[in-house]
Amino acid sequence: MCFALDGGVWLHRHRLRGEAMVHLVSADRERLLALAPHLGLALEWLQYKPLKDPRTGARVPAWHWDVWGARLARLADAADAPPPPPPPPPAPS
Repeated sequence: MCFALDGGVWLHRHRLRGEAMVHLVSADRERLLALAPHLGLALEWLQYKPLKDPRTGARVPAWHWDVWGARLARLADAADAPPPPPPPPPAPS
């Protein structure tokens, strides 16, 4: 959770009525919004949910997407894909 509070995207896995789902959580709203086109998420589905920072006890503004079904499968496929190759070295001048 601290990773999300520091601006990363935390993939919080759980089950709802027996179905696998995740929350994609972050204090960086723009970072979450950037995921929308890749996962087919509607911007109005982004939910505001402040989190209590365990390091300070203070409430921190945070947002999350609920992801399940086909979108969760798309997310899993992306996580299993090999990383892109590194960029080529700069051309000698």
